[in-house]
Amino acid sequence: MYGRRARIGRISPSPETAGAEEWRRSLPPDVCLVETRTLIHDVTTEGLTEMIKQVERAALELASAGVKAILQAGTAAAFFRGIGHDADLIQRITAVTGIEATTSMTAVVDALRALGIRRPAVATPYIREMDEKLSDVLRQSGFEIAAIEGLGLKRSIDMGELEPQAAYRLARQVVERAERPDGILISCGNFRTFEIIEQLESECGLPVVTSNQAGLWRALRLAGIDDRIGKLGRLLEKY
Repeated sequence: MYGRRARIGRISPSPETAGAEEWRRSLPPDVCLVETRTLIHDVTTEGLTEMIKQVERAALELASAGVKAILQAGTAAAFFRGIGHDADLIQRITAVTGIEATTSMTAVVDALRALGIRRPAVATPYIREMDEKLSDVLRQSGFEIAAIEGLGLKRSIDMGELEPQAAYRLARQVVERAERPDGILISCGNFRTFEIIEQLESECGLPVVTSNQAGLWRALRLAGIDDRIGKLGRLLEKY
């Protein structure tokens, strides 16, 4: 039986090509991914508003597969309406399924706190509007922004077509111009990062949190899986 220890549910934005694949290649033995999708094209307020209308339908599909935990992926989906929107999404999922849930944004905040990061240097593929919304939510969650820089991409599918070195170069760039950063945050679950987390931590001497890494960590812990996973940074090696 696949998923003998646990089945993890993931609600992914429809164009996503990076996030679920990174998870599948990194899950512990006898843990499997069950995925469903919600339609979106552009990572804008309008696109995200339409996407989150589909949350209950997607959550019920995952519940039918007997998952132990559900992640609402798409970091921007949980911050674009401001502080507390992630908690609203979690409540909507648990209300219709009775299953523990989280969002990528919730997991990012939990991961930053677990690693003791207070002043992250933030790298994203987003347009400026989304960067500003993310910064606002992080500040209201108790963090200071050492620097933030985005690639200005609107279409989710374009984000997923970037190679991991694009995330690496952007992260290095934002760290270099940041003022006293104590960690690195790379936002967006469709931005490939798993191959470069360990390298960034080693070269920059800073802990790294990425949306997809934090989401995997939190979903596993919610499902009762406490395995440590190497090569994905301090977060999954120590917490």
